Amino acid sequence: MPLNFKPNKMSISFQKLFFAIATVIAIFAILILARTILIPLGFALLISFILYPLAKKLEIWGINKMFAAFLSMLAMILIIGGGIFFFLSQITNLPNELSDFQDKIMGLLRDIIVYINNHFDLETDLEQDYIIEQLKEWFKNVAFPVAENTFYTTTSFLAGLLATIVYTFLLLIYRTGLTNAFIKFSPVDKREIALNMFKKVQKVGQKYLSGMILLIIILGLANSIGLWIIGVDSPFLFGFLAAAMSIIPYVGTTLGASIPVLYAFMSHDSLWIPFAVAVLFWAIQLIESNFLSPKVVGSSLQINALAAILSLLIGASVWGIAGMILFLPFVAMLKVICEEFESLKPIALLIGSQEDDNKEKKEKSIQSSFVKIKNKISKLNIKPKK
Repeated sequence: MPLNFKPNKMSISFQKLFFAIATVIAIFAILILARTILIPLGFALLISFILYPLAKKLEIWGINKMFAAFLSMLAMILIIGGGIFFFLSQITNLPNELSDFQDKIMGLLRDIIVYINNHFDLETDLEQDYIIEQLKEWFKNVAFPVAENTFYTTTSFLAGLLATIVYTFLLLIYRTGLTNAFIKFSPVDKREIALNMFKKVQKVGQKYLSGMILLIIILGLANSIGLWIIGVDSPFLFGFLAAAMSIIPYVGTTLGASIPVLYAFMSHDSLWIPFAVAVLFWAIQLIESNFLSPKVVGSSLQINALAAILSLLIGASVWGIAGMILFLPFVAMLKVICEEFESLKPIALLIGSQEDDNKEKKEKSIQSSFVKIKNKISKLNIKPKK
């Protein structure tokens, strides 16, 4: 061995690193600048995944592709419209309770201010009427910006909803042409692999959305029955409203539970009712996080908790609530795509769950065991008896 021998060391290409960082920055810039187009397109992509089997079934029955897409969209709109009509019919029963909400909040804030002032002597001769007047003035100053923001948000939501419906309809109609166009980017000998990759991506999106719908139905029924037993008014409204919030990973169930707890607090004089509602949602969330969600939704994603949390935070910073909903299934689709490219497999390993890796190792060990058994049988050269 020469005396000047040095072991090989890892090297890094700053040019490749620069291009990787520049690509990530460019992707985030596009996501932020084109959010008004990409958010409805993202929702349309997920919806088209779940409507694709229905549209394909209608086409097999001899219905035109455009009419089949229209019927699939109509079925979805009727189901969503029925849910909205149900919620609106339940909301009309709440005006009396909601009219007392401001009085109860102001009374609670007044008692807190008086209690703090009596114990810490912050201000002498503090009158309750003066506190009420100041609180009313504060509510008046806050009301206009909130109403203006609500109008802007509603207008943006309706525009995004209309764009999502149009995009979904177009994706269902031109799905074959779009798929063939993307496959043409692959080499001729790799086009079958590319087609299978697109099918896997479609199945991931379809399983995720169908699993979320099933989870919302289960949670909605459990929440509604529990609220009905406790004695909260409009239990199905608050039960399914809280369940619908679970589409936002990790924080959605907590946000959904806060609405019925707040309503129980303002509609009942006893503190036991809101306490019982909080315990109910805590128990249901415990079951949902440990049993329902991993079985119903988690099996379709197959990504680790770190990747899920990062996708949630990045989605919230880039697209807000829409990003919190969309980025989790998109990360699962990204994992499927990265698994098909040798240079991108490390990204798939970073995103993938440990259970997925163990499953793959188990499958390989089973295959190797079968190969060993087959080789031993072939060495014995046993001929069957005639």
